[in-house]
Amino acid sequence: MYTTYHLKSAQEVSTDILDAIKATFKSKPITIIVEEDDRDFELTSDMRTVLDERLQEDESTYLSADESINQLNKKYGL
Repeated sequence: MYTTYHLKSAQEVSTDILDAIKATFKSKPITIIVEEDDRDFELTSDMRTVLDERLQEDESTYLSADESINQLNKKYGL
């Protein structure tokens, strides 16, 4: 079993979280891993090039986001 806590800042770590972990896992051995949330990323130059090319495409051929996702699901099983 595992539990994930998402915090906006390390300053949000409190005794309440530690108490919740203790209550959930009792005397079982646990591992605590702390990692920085790296969801903020910068676009590479290749990514920017692809996006710029997309902006130049004919709007009449655009797919909706839903249709794009449907096609990706069908092709790759996402």
